[in-house]
Amino acid sequence: MRTSRRIAIAVGSALLLLGSTVPASAAPSPEIMSIEHDLQANDHTIGSQIRRVEGDTSTPESKAKAAQPQPEAGVLATVAGMDVASYQKNVDWAYWWGQGKRFVWTKATEGTSYKNPYFAQQYNGSYNQGFIRGAYHFALPNVSSGAAQADFFIDNGGGWSKDGKTLPGALDMEYNPYGATCYGLSQSAMGSWIRAFHDRYKARTGRWPVIYTSTSWWSTCVGTTQNFGGTVPLWIARYASTVGALPYGWGYYTVWQYTSSPLDQNTFNGAYDRLQALANG
Repeated sequence: MRTSRRIAIAVGSALLLLGSTVPASAAPSPEIMSIEHDLQANDHTIGSQIRRVEGDTSTPESKAKAAQPQPEAGVLATVAGMDVASYQKNVDWAYWWGQGKRFVWTKATEGTSYKNPYFAQQYNGSYNQGFIRGAYHFALPNVSSGAAQADFFIDNGGGWSKDGKTLPGALDMEYNPYGATCYGLSQSAMGSWIRAFHDRYKARTGRWPVIYTSTSWWSTCVGTTQNFGGTVPLWIARYASTVGALPYGWGYYTVWQYTSSPLDQNTFNGAYDRLQALANG
């Protein structure tokens, strides 16, 4: 969902909460202005910038195909999942459970200043419904170090516990919503930034993070400067009929975000017991 559409929905919802008697000429309330500022300046959802740059060419046929086992990897089953952020507000988890979704990642943080105000309902509500859940962090590599952002993420919901229902936190690496594609960093500097996040997350939680990205962004901004294939599960974004080529270092993907319509949908590349194994570590 594009930022302008999200703002319109959020503002409309706020107006409904405030009542239908607000004059058409009235200035926006502080609450509405706050929502607009949050969405414009701070809340970039996972895949939003990949969708902006690379587009979404998913179709009903490609969505159906994504849910099927991937024969080239010898996978016999898949698991349906989703991801959410603050623009969805309080999520009806019973509804999505009824739609067959069984795992979810919820946005927790961005950079070292933004925290999802709906995180508790989304993260705990999905858990209580039975979902295997995790949190994700939208990286801003030009504002602070990888270690600092890993700390901020962990301190605000992005940790991990061996309860069988909590996935390792995901690091969202994608196009810069504010400017230069690679945040002004060279490939080696970007690779080192991700390595710092990766190492700090492991040191504090005992687990390697999941990395979310697109092959195009990774090839442009990281290239072959770092290889995380031996430690990190890959969550690949490609809104098409196939995953296509994978980023350097990975021979297979763990999760595929295959569409953004009508919401971000994902498929786990394996049976439910393998999803449980990822949660358990």
